[in-house]
Amino acid sequence: MKASAVYNFIDKLAPFNTAAGFDNSGFLIGSPDAEVSGIVVALDCTEKAIEKSIATNSNLIVTHHPLIFDPIKKIHSDSIIYKLIQNNISLICAHTNLDYSKGGVNDVLCKRLGINKVKGYFPVGEDSFELRAGELPYTFTADNLARYIKERVGGYVRYSNCQKELKTVAVCSGSGGSMLSNVATLEVDAYISGDIKHSVFLEAEQLGIAIFDAGHFNTEDIIVDPLCAELSVAFPDTNIYPFHFYDVKTV
Repeated sequence: MKASAVYNFIDKLAPFNTAAGFDNSGFLIGSPDAEVSGIVVALDCTEKAIEKSIATNSNLIVTHHPLIFDPIKKIHSDSIIYKLIQNNISLICAHTNLDYSKGGVNDVLCKRLGINKVKGYFPVGEDSFELRAGELPYTFTADNLARYIKERVGGYVRYSNCQKELKTVAVCSGSGGSMLSNVATLEVDAYISGDIKHSVFLEAEQLGIAIFDAGHFNTEDIIVDPLCAELSVAFPDTNIYPFHFYDVKTV
């Protein structure tokens, strides 16, 4: 089975042509004609992910976050790119296209949070939308919803001190602060995302929207296991390994 088969399968799940203009999703490193010995699926392509690939004799890594965003002027021997090439490991990245797609990151996050009546908003392609919105399984206070989110996705939750009851919610995995103006048009009670700036918290307060920052890693790493499951069904004769690693601590 060639690496191009994996790329084509992901392209059907989450079409690469729906990725945001700033994005760099796709087949980034290696040869589409390489015979795949195994696949490691991770949020990011890190040294630890490469070590996992080598240990499992896997020559393809599939990640959510692209390793290459900006133009590269130098590739040193201690860089991730150099180590991938040195070890003949290919890299496919499915980023915003996987956020937006049906069954992608935002849908997985909604499912993890038990959100009902989910609809997509702001289309970028067939069955691909920038935001999801729906109804929470219960009516929450801000404090109770923050605890509920932490129980469901782990990590930490930063949230605004909102006094109203919360039932309707919008969701954007990863870093969704820039989407607040779009969220405001949906007339929801709350917004769940990650990497929320201080200024966005203040803006949300003015808009009357309770905002919850559940962390970039925790709102997106949840896609790794479902993507592994999809790949395992499509390529049953290939060893596929989920990799969860986040070397950041909080106190």
